[in-house]
Amino acid sequence: MGFGQGLSGLNAASQNLDVIGNDIANSQTVGYKGSSIAFADVYASSQVGLGVGVANVIQDYSSGDISTTGGQYDVAINGAGQGFFVLQDTAGNTFYSRNGQLNVDSNFDLVNASNGMQVMGYPANSTFTAAAVGANLQPIKIPQGNMLPAATTTVGVQTNLNANATPFGANGVGSVILTTGGVSSTYYYKVSGSTTTLYTDAAATTAAANGTYTDSAGNSYTASGGTGTLSSSIPNSVASALPSTFNPNDSTTYTNSVPTTVYDSLGNSHQMIEYFVKSASSGSSSVYNVYYYMDGNAMSVGGVAGAPQQLTFNSSGTLTNPTAPVTVTYTFPTGTSSPALPLSVAMNYGGGNVTQYGSDFSPKITANGNPSGDYTGVTISTNGNLVASYSNGLTQVVGAIALARFNNPEGLQPESGNVWAQTQSSGQPTTGAPGSAGLASLKGQALEESNVNLSNSLVNLIIAQRTYQANAQTIKTQDSVLQTLLNMS
Repeated sequence: MGFGQGLSGLNAASQNLDVIGNDIANSQTVGYKGSSIAFADVYASSQVGLGVGVANVIQDYSSGDISTTGGQYDVAINGAGQGFFVLQDTAGNTFYSRNGQLNVDSNFDLVNASNGMQVMGYPANSTFTAAAVGANLQPIKIPQGNMLPAATTTVGVQTNLNANATPFGANGVGSVILTTGGVSSTYYYKVSGSTTTLYTDAAATTAAANGTYTDSAGNSYTASGGTGTLSSSIPNSVASALPSTFNPNDSTTYTNSVPTTVYDSLGNSHQMIEYFVKSASSGSSSVYNVYYYMDGNAMSVGGVAGAPQQLTFNSSGTLTNPTAPVTVTYTFPTGTSSPALPLSVAMNYGGGNVTQYGSDFSPKITANGNPSGDYTGVTISTNGNLVASYSNGLTQVVGAIALARFNNPEGLQPESGNVWAQTQSSGQPTTGAPGSAGLASLKGQALEESNVNLSNSLVNLIIAQRTYQANAQTIKTQDSVLQTLLNMS
């Protein structure tokens, strides 16, 4: 007679109680996975079993409930698919966890709050617009510094320029009353660059005769060369009809204007204003001229300060020239304590963005560039991207959390600190961005709760207790039988 069966039953029941007790103890542990015990009978060349043995402790890797915490760095593995956070200890050993309680240590490294291990992931790309998924995993660091300023390099203009606007400005025909030889008459003039030409007809085809002309303000002009070219320009104040000299301070000399905030290399903001001037048609084409000013100072087109850029439209209102971006430059005044680099802005009018139809001016402006910004916080996206926010209202990707999956997650070895270690049975991990390659997605400011069902565990605890008591009873019975035999001897 033997006590082996009962002893093996007691041992198995005891281990079952240990597993159930461990589940109950960790029912509030974030990311904890409950376990169940697998038993196997024991035989040794006999029809009578030798008892029971513990074949394996099986972990349940099903997802736990997701609870919202509001913690800035809390993150839960959520949805269909596998996924384990990849952690690294101070010795460089790699572990895996479902615990998304994260925070930032004194070195601004993202670490697991329960064990202090570094969270591994991908760095940001060079433009901070996405993570460099596929790069070697590295500890994630949360940058606390300012966002770097970026100078404005492109401005997109989308608008309609009213085809019914009255032509004036550069290359337009202005009229003025001038006196010559004691006779006052209406004359017409055009301005091209710094040259003013006087004509006797509104079509500006017949040049005025050589001589001296006086306007209503007493200003004198000399026409010479038989071409009507005047010795000086005519002020807008004395023109009796259309002004012909653009002046950013005189709203009567331009058709429309639109301001745009741009940034220099130091992140300082400046106001660039485009002045649109409807000019006389050129052949079968309609013409608008655009002047550019920065903080009240003329910008350069083609290297010439104050020069306009001509926009030419066909009879359908389509911009025919320029179709490529126009480069407008500005050199900031020297002598300041911190002068910025010269600004070069590509103005984009083509691609159907600017038209000339019989409707109102309706500008929509887009521009790149930004000032510097102080770090204010970070959010974790469903794809693992850590998106940092800054005081300038902008965001940028500063890294991404990676997830790992295994062919056989049941083969992972549980370790202290709510982590698992890779084994030969689990196979090699496959890492990637959350939500891709069979990996689950993430949910920020939330945690995955333990998947232990406390009610079931308490019921299983009662069953395990009864099993333990029943095995103890077999030993007691064996003892009673043995005592009877001894009493017979």
